[in-house]
Amino acid sequence: MDFLLLLKAAIMGIVEGITEFLPISSTGHLILASELMNFWTKEKSDVFVIAIQMGAIAAVIYEYWTRLWGAATGMFTGEETGRRLGFGLILASLPIILIGLTFGQTVKAMLFNDIAVAIGLIIGGLIIIWIEKHPPQVRAQEVEDLTYKDAIWIGLIQVLSLIPGTSRSGATIIGAMFLGVSRKAATEFSFFLGIPVIIGAGLLDLYQSYDVFQTTQDWTVLSVGIIVSFISALILIRALVAYVAKRDFMIFAWYRIVSGLLILLFAYTGWTLW
Repeated sequence: MDFLLLLKAAIMGIVEGITEFLPISSTGHLILASELMNFWTKEKSDVFVIAIQMGAIAAVIYEYWTRLWGAATGMFTGEETGRRLGFGLILASLPIILIGLTFGQTVKAMLFNDIAVAIGLIIGGLIIIWIEKHPPQVRAQEVEDLTYKDAIWIGLIQVLSLIPGTSRSGATIIGAMFLGVSRKAATEFSFFLGIPVIIGAGLLDLYQSYDVFQTTQDWTVLSVGIIVSFISALILIRALVAYVAKRDFMIFAWYRIVSGLLILLFAYTGWTLW
């Protein structure tokens, strides 16, 4: 067993858990971390980057089980708030599922690189700054207050997250805020919306690339990444909800812009830190 590889998998899991629900692009950070550590072969690393996101989303299910169960059962019992949230999540998930199934592999082949990540980071950072300086009037304080129309629009905005560096969390949170959803509700809806999308993408990628992982060590490395991402994501979720209750996202906007510019600088000059 290659213990250095397991250590790298654990570090990748920490990166995923910390970045998945922040508006800074988990996929972009995982791609960069993989290149920095020379983690695995590119073929295995690309599958790993997608698959370990299931660990982070499992943390959402664990943390919000009661509300999610209420949404699932509400669709059948007719309980109003549960029914609205349940069907809203389905409607919001359809665009990225349909477009992801059609173009996901093409996007992965063309845009899983540092230049695409850098551009996505910078553009997303500028959008966050704009929305924070021009905040719309809040009309939906809680997740259950979102209308079906809100859900559809957020789902369409989420499609942008297929581009590495854009950030699924960033797109859905900022998109929801633009529609008049409170910062807390936008953040929680982003958590919930990741469940079908991330689990679906992870399982599909594993199915399509099943022959990539051929040994016990391969599956052990993947398992370590998933478990570590679950633990670190659970800690992050609780911290982020407390953070957004009192602060804005400007720090993440500037982080995105500075990170993107540094990536472009190193890419175009050939400089390296490793």
